[in-house]
Amino acid sequence: MRNAAITGWGMALPKQVLTNADLERMVDTSDEWIVTRTGIRERRIASPSETTLSLSLTAARQALDVAGISPLDLDLIVLATTTPDTFMPATASLLQRELGAFRAGAFDVVAACAGFIYAINVAAQFVRAGTLRTVLVVGADTLTRMIDFTDRGTCILFGDGAGAVVLQATEEPVGILSTVLGSDGRGACHLYVDGWGTGIVQDGNREALRRPYMKMNGSEVFRFSVRVIGEAAAAAVEQAGLSLADIDLLIPHQANIRIIDAAAKRLDLPRERIWANLDRYGNTSAASVPICIVEAVEAGALRPGMNVVLVGFGAGLSWGATVVRWGRDGVERVSGGE
Repeated sequence: MRNAAITGWGMALPKQVLTNADLERMVDTSDEWIVTRTGIRERRIASPSETTLSLSLTAARQALDVAGISPLDLDLIVLATTTPDTFMPATASLLQRELGAFRAGAFDVVAACAGFIYAINVAAQFVRAGTLRTVLVVGADTLTRMIDFTDRGTCILFGDGAGAVVLQATEEPVGILSTVLGSDGRGACHLYVDGWGTGIVQDGNREALRRPYMKMNGSEVFRFSVRVIGEAAAAAVEQAGLSLADIDLLIPHQANIRIIDAAAKRLDLPRERIWANLDRYGNTSAASVPICIVEAVEAGALRPGMNVVLVGFGAGLSWGATVVRWGRDGVERVSGGE
């Protein structure tokens, strides 16, 4: 059976750090309140010169370097984002241009904080079907541009960033083992950002655009997340023909430390087998899982032969989980865009 192995990885973060102390001067909150309820201590904020594209480009170049391939080796680019730099063309197309990956198709996937899980599994289907051999998958968001920094319910949570992985074909039993994807549009009202059409207000004879900001029903999103992270992870593990005892590492979307701790309890996983970095970056939406992958590899927590569960969840309401056996054995090497 042809599998899709993760052979390269990279990440990018904005330079500016926004701490809880900074937020105390902006909105009615405190470091203790934020840490107790979310686990977040600081987050990264994109400057005007740091865009979804520029962050994606840095992460993508790192991933290609780790994989040891050229941009011309890419057959496809799939970019998960809720914050494209342009409505059209897709940010993936702009990334293709900047990389010089002119053999590759390119498109965006929109599934909010579950976006990377959706994107990596869309990409894996092309590889497993034998249609393509090498795919770049990126998760990138600059959600702080959609945040109202007078709303303490949202401004304390989010940060910006990008992460990327390369998928390549292999006949070895490594890579993507299983996938669970879900969505319940009945919960869309609990977490959303209005489109530009709904942001139009009448101003005399003119139509003025009102900047859309994120709206969130925190209690409903929390309840949904606690339930779905455990259910999705367990379903993906079962589909892979494994048990929870076989899982070496869980990498969940970095939304809230209480959600992560609840998932650990529900799955009966010790805390040391769950990767978390939201204390430093907050919720980076589609970027959170691939950023965690990079850090876990660099820390030696993710090694060849390990089984890792990736879980994303968020607006939609949407969710997804995938089981990956880490390793790069037997990858079909390509060269010069053959």
